Amino acid sequence: MTNPDTARPDVVSLAPSATATLDAMGASDRLLGATTHCDVDVPAVGGWLTPDYDRLAELDPDLVCTSDALQREIRDELDGRGYRVHHVEPATLSDVLDTFVAVGEAVGRPEAGETLRADAEARLDAVAERVADEPRPVVYCEEWSDPPMAAGNWVPDAVVAAGGRYPFVDPGERSREVDAERVVDANPEYAILHICGRGERVDPGVVGERAWAVDPEVHVVDDSLLNQPSPRLVDGIERLAEILH
Repeated sequence: MTNPDTARPDVVSLAPSATATLDAMGASDRLLGATTHCDVDVPAVGGWLTPDYDRLAELDPDLVCTSDALQREIRDELDGRGYRVHHVEPATLSDVLDTFVAVGEAVGRPEAGETLRADAEARLDAVAERVADEPRPVVYCEEWSDPPMAAGNWVPDAVVAAGGRYPFVDPGERSREVDAERVVDANPEYAILHICGRGERVDPGVVGERAWAVDPEVHVVDDSLLNQPSPRLVDGIERLAEILH
């Protein structure tokens, strides 16, 4: 392996969330490479679900970061190739905050991980205080549009943290296809579109084009603000609070 200081390993990140977390804690200097989906100036090692194993071998990292159940097979392949892998699968907002600490420990910067979580908790406390006495509107969050998918995992927690109600998916459950009846019954006041891989390149008119007898206020937000289990999620909760209140 390339780095003689194994307590401060050189890292390849195959998860954009891990890359963003390392950057937020000031540890991006440990990165030898990352996926093409990561916003960092290091060599690319393929896509999130299509890593370039030959390029990875050339970089010869001490640690490879993966995330989510969709990367389990990649984690197992890396294990089989002899790499040390740090893999996380956060399902709730609390889990996401815990990964900040776990990533910090994995790269030899535990204090930075603890500080990042404490900062996130302080920001969430500030949002909670700001929305405490506000009415809680029903919010529909869409992760995918064909077919329409109501966002799950940590998004239900994010909506509640931002001062809303989310009757579509329970916290920690995977995103699921949603039908018109479910949406009409919930009668959301807001629809948040954060379509995977689209950034903000989403037509807000897509909701109105459906045969749904609802008329929510539609907002498009960058998908990384709600889909990525990193400090970007805290940014997303603050953005939601601005929209709802």
